[in-house]
Amino acid sequence: MTEQLSRGARWLDALTSASVQAESGPIRARDGRVGDETARFFAVVPDPQNRFPRATDNVVGLEQGWLLARAVREVLDADRDAGVKRPIVAVVDVKSQAYGRREELLGVHLACAAAVDAYASARLAGHPVIALIVGPAMSGAYLAHGYQANRIVALDAPGTAVHAMGKEAAARVTRRSVDSLDALGDTVLPMSYKMSAYAKLGLLHELIEGVDADAPSSADIERVRASLAAAVADARNGPRDLSNRLASADAQRTRAASVEVRRRMREQWSA
Repeated sequence: MTEQLSRGARWLDALTSASVQAESGPIRARDGRVGDETARFFAVVPDPQNRFPRATDNVVGLEQGWLLARAVREVLDADRDAGVKRPIVAVVDVKSQAYGRREELLGVHLACAAAVDAYASARLAGHPVIALIVGPAMSGAYLAHGYQANRIVALDAPGTAVHAMGKEAAARVTRRSVDSLDALGDTVLPMSYKMSAYAKLGLLHELIEGVDADAPSSADIERVRASLAAAVADARNGPRDLSNRLASADAQRTRAASVEVRRRMREQWSA
């Protein structure tokens, strides 16, 4: 039986060169062209043979977190003395962090934090870090793989979402039906599971519409390549911190309270 590729693995194949060596495990790292330069792409893929039963899908668990951290830091080390740091692209299709008693006891929070630290270190060292959301970007998995990017690009397609938890779980926690939760998301943006609503929070560099996320055509792939190249160029010309996420007109409007809180904190810090 042919193995069914996850959406993240499918987009990794579409955007990168074929691997020259056998691949196994939950983390894929490959090179691909972004504009006129070579970027290192990372993806978390299902790992049916993972020793932890909760970590066999495209989730971020103990092994995924530590392996991501190691893979990103390998790029950091290789480019330490380079005048121009190569771009890093996180292909995001992650359902959750791996919830399990063993994972908690063995420190899944530390594994995820190691991945966060590696991506943030790469960004601060001058690597343009771009997140490409092609599937779910959920909970701590997204924090570990994607959220530290200089720029976030996402497909506006069924199956893409950024949220703290899955829709069914959120409905149970809020004691609502899934339908009523969807209706709430139409008026309360952070509760929405639509990428168009997430874009209004000012966190996205670009929301790409009209692309088939599951079976991209060559035109779809080239369109995404162009978006990645534009995001890399924009990241190189901007600050290395994440202040741009509060600078857009959408963020100024929908996250006005966050902007004001930060302003007052800066005033008190400098007083």
